[in-house]
Amino acid sequence: MSASTNVRAGTPAQTTGTSGTTTPAGRMAALARAELTLLTRTKATLVAALFVPLVMPFSLRSTIDQMDLDGTGLSVGSVLLPSVVGFSLLFAVYSSLVSVYAARREELVLKRLRTGELRDVEILAGAALPSVVIGLVQCVVLVVACAVLMDVGAPEAPLLALLGLLLGFVMWPALAAVVASFSKSVEGAQVAAMPLMLISLLGSGTFFPLELMPDNLASLCELLPLTPVITLLRGGWTGELSAHDTLGAVATAVAWTVLAVFAVRRWFRWEPRR
Repeated sequence: MSASTNVRAGTPAQTTGTSGTTTPAGRMAALARAELTLLTRTKATLVAALFVPLVMPFSLRSTIDQMDLDGTGLSVGSVLLPSVVGFSLLFAVYSSLVSVYAARREELVLKRLRTGELRDVEILAGAALPSVVIGLVQCVVLVVACAVLMDVGAPEAPLLALLGLLLGFVMWPALAAVVASFSKSVEGAQVAAMPLMLISLLGSGTFFPLELMPDNLASLCELLPLTPVITLLRGGWTGELSAHDTLGAVATAVAWTVLAVFAVRRWFRWEPRR
């Protein structure tokens, strides 16, 4: 994201003492409240963000029951629990934010926001906050439900699980901004979001654990952006993730995040594409 050339000091908001909206946190909170209002008016995006991640685990359960998990060290619960987090990241965060960024750009909202105090990173982060909060709440509800209903129990290595969540909620908003950068309309953004979503669903261990894949295919799928999140979450609950695999998952997630941030800074469009 290129630095805005607008003057950010000495504005009326800063000189009248309304300090609640002149700090970065205050500005992002105000933008997040406005974005949440707009999000509730977009029924299709809201339904996809709220209900799809809640419904998909029920359909996945029957698929997992038919898998031969003998010898993998996995159980139905340890497969399903990280998957529900993946569903929330893909639908509540990534897919909805691709549409949000594209819509706000086409409506000239992003362009207008850049004429005020808000910095570029604050605009993108503030717009992402409602989707991130929705996704986080979903993850907590679904994980607790899976842990109780599937008798998975508490995570053996909770720090690994928290690290996986943190990396996921940083990486996927950035990836959403990248995809939105190359979309000419909201409809085009929804189509553009599908390839990465489908690849992640099929290859990152959400529907099919990597332990059941051929070694060459599993090694390739380990490089997908959702895979390190699933790996860290699964390792957090089972406590069986080695230091080597942990470092590999963290390195993969950080690499994707750095690449996404670089791409946003380089190619993100603040005005409608012509």
